[in-house]
Amino acid sequence: MKRVILLLVAGLFFVANAALVNAAEKAPQKVVDLAHSTLAAIGSDPVIVNAVKTENAKGKTLAQIQTKDKDWKSFAGIADYMKVIMESDCAKKLKQIQESAPYYSEIFVMDNQGANVAMTDKTSDYWQGDEAKFQKSFAGGAGAVFVDDVEFDESSQAYLVQISVPVMDGGKAIGAITFGIDVDKI
Repeated sequence: MKRVILLLVAGLFFVANAALVNAAEKAPQKVVDLAHSTLAAIGSDPVIVNAVKTENAKGKTLAQIQTKDKDWKSFAGIADYMKVIMESDCAKKLKQIQESAPYYSEIFVMDNQGANVAMTDKTSDYWQGDEAKFQKSFAGGAGAVFVDDVEFDESSQAYLVQISVPVMDGGKAIGAITFGIDVDKI
């Protein structure tokens, strides 16, 4: 009898959690408006465009990127190669943007394969190419604004939404930028 009750309680807990996951909160309209105006325009900033063009010109293979991604995820601190990404001219530009408004929690730029080019804070992984934030904003080179659902971020203890916009050069997406926005501060 105790097993049946435990299984019933566990089943109800599972169903309740599944319902919460499926009831994702959409971003407020003011966040969507910010994405399509201010943030989309940042995608053509010359400092950011030049950094992405330089990174794309390196011709890294996907295998090289994925190897670096594994190393990145297994390194607890900030390695020298991560510092380079966090201290470049592009990263300095991102930090200026981040400091310009209280709602920016993080900003990072990706190349045409979704590998990190510059960032304000260490990301959990190096390669974003397998994630919606890159795929939907890069859009195979067409470029599009992607506003994800609002989620609770454990590390910052805040409700954040990730907005991704293409880095545009000559009407073509050459990379992408993701902005972490604290919805309670906008």
